[in-house]
Amino acid sequence: MARIGILTCSNATQDLGCSSTSCLTDLRKRKGAFSAYPSGEALDLIGIINCPGCPTLTGPDKLLRRIRALTEFKVDSIHFSYCMLALCPFRAKYLEALESEFPAIRFVSGTHQEHLPHEEFRHQVSGLFCQSRKSMVDLILGRD
Repeated sequence: MARIGILTCSNATQDLGCSSTSCLTDLRKRKGAFSAYPSGEALDLIGIINCPGCPTLTGPDKLLRRIRALTEFKVDSIHFSYCMLALCPFRAKYLEALESEFPAIRFVSGTHQEHLPHEEFRHQVSGLFCQSRKSMVDLILGRD
């Protein structure tokens, strides 16, 4: 049995509302990066954790603490979600730190099959962040 964890992008999950449905669907159907597992091997999802957000002075330290929460439950591999591959400018730095700290765990690039090329996906995500939307300040100040 392969014990799997998934690392998602906090911008995608927290700010844009991604529910990781595509990741979970492809895990169940053994598509995308999950197709690499032997067909007779059961896949056990141990947990999904999102990154702590783009690093500031702490660098990958906050991420290491979060990943440790998965490692305590004996994961064999942790998949960087598609959004981490397509969007995260710190992915290589994170991967280096994680492989150094957790050498017994296999880190896999990807989860679900690509729906769009990375560049197009980044462009569309950028558009989502640039949409005009109201905030609590608008409500308090009575702005339409």
